[in-house]
Amino acid sequence: MIKEIIVVEGKDDISAVKRAVDAEIIATSGLGLTEKTIDLIKKASKNRGVIILTDPDFPGKKIRNIVSSQVENCKHAFIPRDKANKKGNIGVENASPEAIREALENARAEITDNRVEFSNEDMIYYELVGNDNASLRRSKLGDMLGIGYCSAKQFLKRLNNYGITREELENAIEKYMHDEELDI
Repeated sequence: MIKEIIVVEGKDDISAVKRAVDAEIIATSGLGLTEKTIDLIKKASKNRGVIILTDPDFPGKKIRNIVSSQVENCKHAFIPRDKANKKGNIGVENASPEAIREALENARAEITDNRVEFSNEDMIYYELVGNDNASLRRSKLGDMLGIGYCSAKQFLKRLNNYGITREELENAIEKYMHDEELDI
């Protein structure tokens, strides 16, 4: 049983998460998120903690931002887009139980102090911006680090805000490079 309460978007997500783990779940009703639901999530956060697990798409990101801006001490779990895709439909409800469990195991708390481990220069050095493969590289590394896919600016913010260490990033890059060599 997972200690924290998992926040998802809708009923189909609840079913998918329940197939994967034993946990309490709160649904936001998508972007129809009400003050009453936010208050419920705040209470859950104070009592047991919450893990936000929204779809890896624009509305999911928007819901995640709304909840995390109003609720303290949220953990964030991300399912890679390719593991949440069924015939072009992207969502938690399309993820396998294994993908959901992996995302929850890799959930990360957002750090509230302004940590600056990584800079724009690091983004260039690690080839996460400024070249043809940067988007693909961020996508793969975001999945490996459990911080999801996002723009370069958001990726830098997540590296710093989710407490990723330089060693974690470099290990992920090394694994990514090794996996790329095997695909050639």
